[in-house]
Amino acid sequence: MIDLVVNFDTLHQLYRAYMPFIKPAGLFVATTESHYLGQELTIAYQLPGSTSKHQFEGVVVWINPLGASGGRPAGIGVKILTDPDTHKHHIENLLSRELASGDLTCTM
Repeated sequence: MIDLVVNFDTLHQLYRAYMPFIKPAGLFVATTESHYLGQELTIAYQLPGSTSKHQFEGVVVWINPLGASGGRPAGIGVKILTDPDTHKHHIENLLSRELASGDLTCTM
């Protein structure tokens, strides 16, 4: 069962959601639903320019509550547990030029 579905329409959205400091890989999912640290979830996501969905099992490692500082959106950071290197490879290939950016993300 898929718990959350995320569609990244632009590279900028994906950049803001990618969490390279989570090892081996992590994604931020904007949501107002209530979640807790350590919660296991199944996430499906679609990358910009793609029509296929990717799916992974993950665990909540970050929470932005409603009204988070810096205008950050409410949501959760999810550490990718199933086949993280493949997901990381797909994401970082798309973000290769953006990864060195100083732009703000949804988490830091």
